[in-house]
Amino acid sequence: MSSPLADQIRPLDLNDVVGQSHLIGEGKLLTKIVESGYLPNMIFYGPSGVGKTTVARIIAGKTHKKLFKLNGTSASTADIREIIGQVDTFGGYQGIVLYLDEIQYLNKKQQQSLLEYIENGTITLIASTTENPYFYIYNAILSRSTVFEFKPVQTEEVEKVIERAFEMMQRQLHVTLTVEQDVKHYIAKHCGGDVRKSLNIVELCCLAGEPVSPEKRRITMEIAKQLSQKSNIRHDRDGDEHYDCISALQKSIRGSDENAALHYLARLLEAGDLLSPCRRLLVVASEDIGLAYPQAISIVKACVDSALQLGLPEAMIPLAQAVVLLATAPKSNSSYLGIHRAIEDVRNGKGNGFPRCLQNRHFDSAEKEVKGQFYQYAHDFPNHYVQQQYFPDDLVGTVYYEYGLNKNEQAAKTYWEKIKGKSSN
Repeated sequence: MSSPLADQIRPLDLNDVVGQSHLIGEGKLLTKIVESGYLPNMIFYGPSGVGKTTVARIIAGKTHKKLFKLNGTSASTADIREIIGQVDTFGGYQGIVLYLDEIQYLNKKQQQSLLEYIENGTITLIASTTENPYFYIYNAILSRSTVFEFKPVQTEEVEKVIERAFEMMQRQLHVTLTVEQDVKHYIAKHCGGDVRKSLNIVELCCLAGEPVSPEKRRITMEIAKQLSQKSNIRHDRDGDEHYDCISALQKSIRGSDENAALHYLARLLEAGDLLSPCRRLLVVASEDIGLAYPQAISIVKACVDSALQLGLPEAMIPLAQAVVLLATAPKSNSSYLGIHRAIEDVRNGKGNGFPRCLQNRHFDSAEKEVKGQFYQYAHDFPNHYVQQQYFPDDLVGTVYYEYGLNKNEQAAKTYWEKIKGKSSN
């Protein structure tokens, strides 16, 4: 075989593409664009192996314009200049389509060099990226392009491709393949929605299959499991998958769904990422549980310390304890909101100087008409409280912290209303 199975089985028509039913199919956006005969600048965004490159090639191939292909991982400025140089040639008089895979690897200057030609329509850009385009692609290009998001392919759709792949491998190897029950489904389920990954596993399974005779091979579940390994895990420590998983972990805890939270913790740990969940759980303890259960931060800190000392795989035990504790605990973001309000005032230039009673110096400058610090020591008064000015003059009366409705904060509110002899917020 001269090329990988994934390239050999790549569809040549949109009707043969699996998945992406939200974009491809009768009446769907991409299909309608192809049928219209008009080709706009497009950026395909999504994880690996879900059809971005395939769809881009199919669409680009249907135009009568001159087609160029570049990959952002290897393309140089000279390569881009060479394409631009074709604009005024006979071959490029009808326009040029540039299919640019992994556009996020081009630097800003390289992307900018295409801008003029994209804007006047001389070059039509079809780009693909696995990273969030709004972070990695130059804004001027984004504003002149339509972004389409591709999603992981569902298991049943992947299974259809796997069926065709085994048939192709059987013909190429000139053998009869006997595939054990559920092997195809297992591979489809454990590829993480990545069609290319599933096809690579199929190819390896066929090459490593148990020989029954010179003309027959058996593909067992054991072989499929060994070759699949952890292929269902999508995780990139610096990419969208990483941040999506961290975000999903915190939002599941905030939403009090302990089961979903454990799922996202498991995905992080199975990818070998121990530090990220440790850091995030410490944040969650204060940001989302806060004063509703103040002891949570201490317990989580102990769990995190234990996890870091134990290392993987045992670290999953104390971290699971922390996740379940936080997810099932009462929630409050009152202190989190309070500090954000205070920071906003500081950034807006509010809060100048200090009340004299709070200053560290114990003497007055010559221009002060009324001398003295006049600080009242709270512990010298009943209930360790005395009313005096604590805010700078321009912020007197400002409220940052509002008591949450949970048991702990309401108890504190009741206490201080009684002590201060007035209604609190």
